[in-house]
Amino acid sequence: MKVEVNDIRVQFGGVMPLDGVTVTFPGGTCGLIGPNGAGKTTFFNVLSGYVTPVNGSVRCDGVELLTMPDYKRARWGVRRTFQTEQAIEGLSVFDNVLTVYEHTAKGSRAEKKKAVDEALEFCGLLGVRDQLVRTLPAKERRFIEMARAVVGSPKVVLLDEPAAGLPDEETNELSVIIRSIPERSDATVILVDHDMALVQACCEWSAVLDFGRLLASGPTGDVLRDPKVLSAYLGEDEL
Repeated sequence: MKVEVNDIRVQFGGVMPLDGVTVTFPGGTCGLIGPNGAGKTTFFNVLSGYVTPVNGSVRCDGVELLTMPDYKRARWGVRRTFQTEQAIEGLSVFDNVLTVYEHTAKGSRAEKKKAVDEALEFCGLLGVRDQLVRTLPAKERRFIEMARAVVGSPKVVLLDEPAAGLPDEETNELSVIIRSIPERSDATVILVDHDMALVQACCEWSAVLDFGRLLASGPTGDVLRDPKVLSAYLGEDEL
């Protein structure tokens, strides 16, 4: 499913964190990268409905998202994670995912519970299904965020630094899950992360933002070798 973003502008007073961004994410797992302050989180906030742009459109599968409030986008199939953990520590792993899913899906409670268990299995969390979140280490807590984003049949999954704080081995486990999302639910995944190894492992295609504007887009390898990207973000000698 293509995610087509056209001429998005966001303005907060005299600041314009997104300035006429036009980019099409072709489907599968795509990267969205750029230095701090480039506009990546604002971009996610526009797609998920937390920020209203002053101009532009966002179309997914021919559907205009900007006409929907955030809760309708979630029901339609836009899901996201955040840089900080959102799980409720006093609930079990299962109830954390169910609490989110109940507000974004139709169907019987039995159907919803089945979908939650399928998401937990997909994310390797069935073994801790009934444990309280507060008892779990960082890896499982991060993977809960992923389960909340993929439960059911999402259409667009926005992942905002999902591997933050994880060591390399656990990041590699997470990358397997991320790469499998499009095949599991035919969703388009957009991944924001500063870990270029993770982006390269997961994303065949990437876009780069810099100071609220699109700097480059295309196959990830080509983008990461682009002199403009090396200069603005990675550093001339990074790759």
